[in-house]
Order: sequence, then C-alpha cells, then structure tokens
Amino acid sequence: MGAAYFYHLTRRPLEQTLPLLLEKALAAGWRVAVRGRDPARLDWLDERLWLGPEDGFLPHGRAGGPHDAMQPVLLTTGIEHPNGAACVMAVDGAEVMAEEVRALERVCILFDGNDETAKDTARGQWRALTGAGCAAQYWSEESGKWEKKAEA
Repeated sequence: MGAAYFYHLTRRPLEQTLPLLLEKALAAGWRVAVRGRDPARLDWLDERLWLGPEDGFLPHGRAGGPHDAMQPVLLTTGIEHPNGAACVMAVDGAEVMAEEVRALERVCILFDGNDETAKDTARGQWRALTGAGCAAQYWSEESGKWEKKAEA
C-alpha cells in the first residue's frame, strides 16, 4: 500500500522542484506519470524538462506517442499509466483517487503555496484521501529545506 505525499511549494517553483522529485523516483527504480490538467501547461513543463542541465537530463515524453510504454517519465492528463508507473506526480490540481494511492508505490501532489485556489484544492485532496484511509504526509519548504509537517 502506497502513500500520498503533499509538497507545499513556497520557495521554488514547480519547474525547479519537479526534476528533483523525478530524479529521486527514478533512483528508486520507479517509472513515473506526471499528471496535469492542461495539455498546454504540460507542453510548457515538457519544454522546461528538456532545457534542464545537461548532466541532469531526465528521460521523459508526452503521452500519446508511439513509445509511451517505454517512457521512464510520462507527462499526461489521463489517469492511465501506459508506462507502468509506480509513482504519480500530480500537478496543478490534477485529480488523484484513493484506489490509486493504494495501488502505487507513491503519489506526490505538488501545489503552489502562493496560490489560494491551489492550497484549497490540496486541502480537499488531503481530506478525501485521508478520509478514505490512505496514508499521507505533508511536506513544506517554508524554512528553506523540506520538512515533514504532518502525517496521517
């Protein structure tokens, strides 16, 4: 049974934090689905991942291509995991279901701490997932380093 990890972004934006988490997930041997809500936003994120440091290249692709099943990291708006993801990283308020948390190694929910709507969405996701019996952790970088602030 997996767990949901909530990442409250306050110091670094998504495009800086996501690659760090992706590297950790890949180092654990997991394939990852990065789930968003807006295809244009995922295109933007895809571009940022390609423009990352040369020594920090993250192999990834956009869903809908002929090689989805081979992608270590797949950016998608769908709920399917054609790449056999063991981890889902939900961004921009993308939906996550309790059954998914239970079935995967980990679900990461990244949200912008400077956006009230994003915070409200994350709070709702926390209540829904913990209310369904899922293990969850809340992490904040407010102090300058990542610290676990809550666990359920």
